[in-house]
Amino acid sequence: MSNRVVCREASHAGSWYTASGSQLNAQLEGWLSQAQSSIGPARAIIAPHAGYTYCGACAAHAYKQVDPAITQRVFILGPSHHVPLSRCALSPAEIYRTPLYDLRIDQKVYADLWKTGMFERMSLQTDEDEHSIEMHLPYTAKAMESHKDDFSIVPVLVGALSESKEQEYGKLLSKYLADPSNLFVISSDFCHWGQRFRYTYYDETQGEIYRSIEHLDKMGMGIIEQLDPISFSNYLKKYHNTICGRHPIGVLLNAVAELKKNGVEMNFTFLNYAQSSQCRNWQDSSVSYAAGALIVH
Repeated sequence: MSNRVVCREASHAGSWYTASGSQLNAQLEGWLSQAQSSIGPARAIIAPHAGYTYCGACAAHAYKQVDPAITQRVFILGPSHHVPLSRCALSPAEIYRTPLYDLRIDQKVYADLWKTGMFERMSLQTDEDEHSIEMHLPYTAKAMESHKDDFSIVPVLVGALSESKEQEYGKLLSKYLADPSNLFVISSDFCHWGQRFRYTYYDETQGEIYRSIEHLDKMGMGIIEQLDPISFSNYLKKYHNTICGRHPIGVLLNAVAELKKNGVEMNFTFLNYAQSSQCRNWQDSSVSYAAGALIVH
């Protein structure tokens, strides 16, 4: 048996974002400098996971609320795009590489999660194929760089969970959300609109298609801000909005609901919204992005 450390390579560097550490650092700094740290310190953030040319500027608004001085662990919950998964999965890696510096997985928390019997182990191949967690690694590294030796990460791949499973995982993770030294990063884009996404909902009363998309997304964002998992489920059932991180968001909302039962006061605020392009006709397509933060009082 070799004791080689298992590393997850930055497999999307060079395509979804630059593989050059210095270039990446400059880009992230540029986007973060344009954002206001208006409401931090965040206990959780929702941010997009598209290529940085599309959503880097949007994501900065969420990461700007992170306080590296108090954060010791960053949980990253991302949806599974490529493998069918009905539960949540943990990585086989110990180190996640980024062009900035390597991030260390918290093996103690992983052992505790593993003991619950609620998690599967994904293969390294599945881990490296998936972009939903990776797209948050450079931003996490950048936000935490002043304390880069003092924190670890807890990546969790979230499957297509039933509502009751979202509740179970929310309950399980709520004790970690209650701890001010933890940060939760919820990886999600918003509406994927167009024939290539098989989703073309259009409310003509809103005017142009892109306005209808914005109205639909902002309705969902408003419901997320209410922090009510049932309302969010009902919204998704009614409009089928193609929010790819709906299950990670559902887990967060259920974790919040669990803490609220115990009298913890929290509120969620979206800080930025963007679309990859403005759809005006049926041939067009776009993906929407939103960034927001959960604050615990």
